[in-house]
Amino acid sequence: MLGDDGPGASAGSTGSKETAVGERNWAGNYEYRAARIAQPSSIDELRELIAGSPSVRALGSRHSFNDLADDDRLLVSTASLPSTVQIDADARTVTVGGGTRYGDLARQLQESGWALHNLASLPHISVAGAIATATHGSGDRNGNLATAVRALRILRADSELVDIARGDAGFDGAVVSLGALGVVVEVTLDIVPTFDASQRLFENLPWDAVTGRFDDVTSAAYSVSLFTTWDEPTVGLAWLKERADVSSTIGDDFFGARALTAPRHMIPTMDVRNTTEQLGVAGPWNERLPHFRFEFTPSNGEEIQSEYLVPRARAVEAIEAVRRLAPLIAPVLQISEIRTVAADELWLSSAQGTDAVGLHFTWFRDQPAVEAVLPALEGALLPLGARPHWGKLYLDRDHVVPGLYPRLAEFRDLVHAYDPDGRFRNAFVERLLG
Repeated sequence: MLGDDGPGASAGSTGSKETAVGERNWAGNYEYRAARIAQPSSIDELRELIAGSPSVRALGSRHSFNDLADDDRLLVSTASLPSTVQIDADARTVTVGGGTRYGDLARQLQESGWALHNLASLPHISVAGAIATATHGSGDRNGNLATAVRALRILRADSELVDIARGDAGFDGAVVSLGALGVVVEVTLDIVPTFDASQRLFENLPWDAVTGRFDDVTSAAYSVSLFTTWDEPTVGLAWLKERADVSSTIGDDFFGARALTAPRHMIPTMDVRNTTEQLGVAGPWNERLPHFRFEFTPSNGEEIQSEYLVPRARAVEAIEAVRRLAPLIAPVLQISEIRTVAADELWLSSAQGTDAVGLHFTWFRDQPAVEAVLPALEGALLPLGARPHWGKLYLDRDHVVPGLYPRLAEFRDLVHAYDPDGRFRNAFVERLLG
């Protein structure tokens, strides 16, 4: 489910909605262990819930595929918290409730003549949840969604509302926080003047072009995504997003790939009507930068996702390593996407200190089968410095991932400063911090 309303909603003691045990994430592959899930509609209700529980985690759009957002006591959904959009044109910022979905925010920005620098492939995800996990779109010069954060308002376990802004001590650790500092109730983001964009798709991109001219391929447009099943003789689709105010130099041939003349979903069995407008038709940024339309509910319940972000300098090595694993991967894979992210300095960002290339895997929803192939995949990618997306399914059986973050010790200190009793530290956070 994309929202946080679940079956069995009832009025809790605080006035917030509550759901019974047995609730699941967006894809249905993970069942929350929490004794109860509350959906407060005000900061005061949220404060009361946190004060009354020895442990708690915030729950956004439920788009994590692991136990990142879980807790055995209490989950608090941010979906019904205040979500007023406040635009400051002079500062070029927008302030919005943390539980707001990007699709809703983007529509209001567009109506007011403003835009965000990028969006993820799904506009249905919540703002606070996406930035807390360094969720990203694509583009050589585009940082992940968290890089647009100008300031945060966090409700801590001691019931205090704390503001932290870019330039403040600890800010670079507080943005991608995995929910370990408290509940992010308000986010201020950088905005830019609105722009139009278009999408074009090309089929059968030669692998030699990808591995031999990788920089040329990914820098050819504002955003470039490559879709493959890894066992193909060519890359099935190259999906290019271009700004309408930048002259395009791309014709009907893209490094040997042929331009499509009809729309196509990246997964052939899925309904192409769910995808955003293709074939070079220009339109508002918020209707082109995502792969999927906000009006349609994607195929939740039918997939599991994993993603590994490799330092750009090792990208070709990583691609070749995954291709060698194609006979193992392809039987459980629906589609894989290769996309790029610009470097940043956020402590727990998967692009911290390096331009990164994301290797994303959309699996069939068969948890045992997926977990059976992950050791080989991680054995090939983690030694190259690949960082798993925090909200996707990964194993890290040798506990390699913490060592990939040079600022982890500082983040551990920041967590202790915000939450000395560890009320927001769940099993996921404990595995990371030790």
